[in-house]
Amino acid sequence: MAIDIQLLKKPLSLQDCQDWVAGAACGGIVHFVGTVRKQTGGRAVERLDFEAYEPMAIAEMRKIAEALKERWPAERVAIHHRVGTLAIGEIAVIIAVATPHRVEAFAACQYAIDTLKQTVPIWKKEVFTDGEVWVAAHP
Repeated sequence: MAIDIQLLKKPLSLQDCQDWVAGAACGGIVHFVGTVRKQTGGRAVERLDFEAYEPMAIAEMRKIAEALKERWPAERVAIHHRVGTLAIGEIAVIIAVATPHRVEAFAACQYAIDTLKQTVPIWKKEVFTDGEVWVAAHP
């Protein structure tokens, strides 16, 4: 299985992830794209600030990708996450998974985003029009 893990300060590209995971062996490609929304819990969001413990974040994202191969026939996996300040509408995370069939691709992609939110040391500060709060990058 081929793995592409990136923690970036520049905007993420869905097309780059798509191009990287596409291949003749895979009939199912699923993407998850997480973006900055304009409201959280009824509060207006101005921006999000993401910070990460980079060496551990990359290692944990790699572990997630490697775990996919144990459960599904994933051929190629890309996990990209932003750090820094993001405006409304910007992409915070992309996960792309390619498998021979769609069912496995959907399941593997969901596992990847759910696990990332639980285990990867990435934190976000939600900056609202009336204050700010640090939260984990998961619900």
